[in-house]
Amino acid sequence: MSRAPREAAEVFDWGAFLGVLPWTVLAVVVVLGVTLAVALGQGRHTVVDVAWGLGFVAIAVAAFLAGDGDPGRSWLVLALTAGWGLRLGAHIHRRSRGRGEDPRYEELLAKAPPGGRTAFAVRRIYLTQGVVMWFVSLPVQVAMVQPQGLGALAWAGAAVWAVGLFFETVGDWQLERFRAEPSNRGRVLDTGLWHYTRHPNYFGDACVWWGLWLVAASAWPGVLFVLSPLAMTWNLAKGTGAALLEKDIADRRPDYADYVRRTSGFVPLPPRKPQRRGTPS
Repeated sequence: MSRAPREAAEVFDWGAFLGVLPWTVLAVVVVLGVTLAVALGQGRHTVVDVAWGLGFVAIAVAAFLAGDGDPGRSWLVLALTAGWGLRLGAHIHRRSRGRGEDPRYEELLAKAPPGGRTAFAVRRIYLTQGVVMWFVSLPVQVAMVQPQGLGALAWAGAAVWAVGLFFETVGDWQLERFRAEPSNRGRVLDTGLWHYTRHPNYFGDACVWWGLWLVAASAWPGVLFVLSPLAMTWNLAKGTGAALLEKDIADRRPDYADYVRRTSGFVPLPPRKPQRRGTPS
């Protein structure tokens, strides 16, 4: 494989892009196959959450090795994807270490037919996650084949990625510190980044993928893959992210309903002022 600089005017090679796709599919299969083996050995499927970020890293590496795009663009996208994925994987591993099965997976696997728990898990957890992972990563994959050099929009995408990583990393750190204090048990974190959004980590995650899309969109045909960050954003805000997390949290934390009334659900915004009694909404 050659990574010599290519002319910016060179036409995008769709054949080369299609040639990358089988390798990225294989990367997903290998990562999730290994994860399934580990999950069965540990007796808990929550380890698939650790594989989420690592799977994207594997896809980026596979596309980097199979692609032949501009070296600067390829290295930038690889570094951004790996930086995000490795940090997320390490964070989730540290958070879930020593714990049992995630309640989300317990609820899902309770629907499995007798004797078919593993096959049910493969179909409903691993296959679903693999498809979403591969689809969301399409901007990363196409960027590894684009012959154009980096321009202003690509660097703007890197800046959006950096904002996202800041929100995600700092939000996770603030939540860890809050939970580590016994006096905070049952209380709601509403300081720091959590003062402006109920989910700074999910907002940051979305920014990371919009940033990576912008890097790809700075050259043809990256703009065509806008559904990838849209899918990730919907999943974080309405799918298995914020909406699922908040489904029953008010039952466990009485102050959470008030927190919801005054705090943005996703995009960071100044908190809403409490209304006086009798004031129309």
